Amino acid sequence: MNLFTKLQNIVTTSRITNDPAELYCYSSDASYIRGTPDYVVMPCNTAEVSEIVKLANKHRIPLVARGAGTGLAGGAVPLCGGIVLDMSRMNKIIDIDILDLQVEVEPGLIHADLNRALEPHGFFFPPDPGSSEMCTLGGLIANRGSGMRSVKYGTVTDYVLDLEIVMPDGAVIWTGGRVMKSASGYDLTALMVGSEGTLGVITRARLKIHPLPEVRAAVLAHFNDQEAAGRTVSAIMSSGIVPSACELMDSTTIKAINTYNAELGLPDCEALLLIEVDGAQCSIESDAASVANCCRELGAFDVKIAHSEVEMKELWAARRLAGAAVTRLNPGKTRVYIGEDVAVPLSAIPQMLKKIRAISRKHDLTIMTYGHAGDGNLHTGMAIDTLDKDQWDVLKRAADDIHKAALELGGTVSGEHGIGSARGEYMNQEHGGALDVMIAIKKALDPHNIMNPQKVGLE
Repeated sequence: MNLFTKLQNIVTTSRITNDPAELYCYSSDASYIRGTPDYVVMPCNTAEVSEIVKLANKHRIPLVARGAGTGLAGGAVPLCGGIVLDMSRMNKIIDIDILDLQVEVEPGLIHADLNRALEPHGFFFPPDPGSSEMCTLGGLIANRGSGMRSVKYGTVTDYVLDLEIVMPDGAVIWTGGRVMKSASGYDLTALMVGSEGTLGVITRARLKIHPLPEVRAAVLAHFNDQEAAGRTVSAIMSSGIVPSACELMDSTTIKAINTYNAELGLPDCEALLLIEVDGAQCSIESDAASVANCCRELGAFDVKIAHSEVEMKELWAARRLAGAAVTRLNPGKTRVYIGEDVAVPLSAIPQMLKKIRAISRKHDLTIMTYGHAGDGNLHTGMAIDTLDKDQWDVLKRAADDIHKAALELGGTVSGEHGIGSARGEYMNQEHGGALDVMIAIKKALDPHNIMNPQKVGLE
């Protein structure tokens, strides 16, 4: 009996394919990385995942779990062929437990769908990725994602209480429990969060939820000095007020967004900060005023406070366009996600902004910079003619300079998008001997190296 037939016996004919046209659809994520699987299998429950993993382990076949394919580092790309597990059919909300402030979900559930289900209860799941309407919770957890409101609410790591994991031998374990904290044994939940499918397959997740804030307000501050905007971030974060979000956009990003949609009318300046505060009605006015005053004191030439939902929706709509807008500055070119997710200490933000500008000049390459400045996570955007090998070479050299600049400032090559196969070469430089420990864990749990091989710099 061949492997296709064995897989077919687990999931039925309608949920497996080796058709070249369909396999091509699974050969990439949102990054530039490419690799074609031999089979795509669509499990509907944990038992099926377990049987598929057992089969892959027995025959030493690479296996890659995939959600919506919105990853930006090649994490769900099957570099070694083998089986892609399309987890999108495992997309149910198992339980909403308001009394215990938690939900239980399957990994294929779309992030925004969970928050739509929680809103009538007055709750939400705070991690807020830009791809909320597309990305799955399993992928968000596997990549240790976060988003715009991680400044106040933290990353997905802070919200995962328990995970059901199919291990590389097909065994099924739970890593945590229903309690809000535990000091019992190794923290296997934390180990699995951010492991990018290299240690097992997430089949269920128990997540903490948070009450929706009573009100929100947004402060928009315009600067003629990009580094002054960077210094303002540190000042706000050390002022005693914790904003729910603190976003930065440089002049190139502003120009790109206005070109994309002129009606948004962002001001012509070197940089702007979009800072959101939320909480009780009694405190929001004073918090917003304090943030606004801090911005003025550090050099903002114009500061506005938005209170209405309409105003704030427009501001956030502009911010969410940043990822796509870079191509409007370079007609006919394509954005390539590379060097796009560095993070540095808050005090190093001005230096990192300065270094990115220097890298842009050095390579004569337009680079827009924006991102979650409140936790030091900066995104860069670059676009090239992807059919031009010389432009690829320039792009990769610029990305290499960006990664190395972040590391020199005590930062990381990935704040929230993951390592995948795009950034593995920097893992030793960033982690040193700790990488050897990661490799030892990988070998102990996955001795045949079937789980998402050639990822996270573990080989």
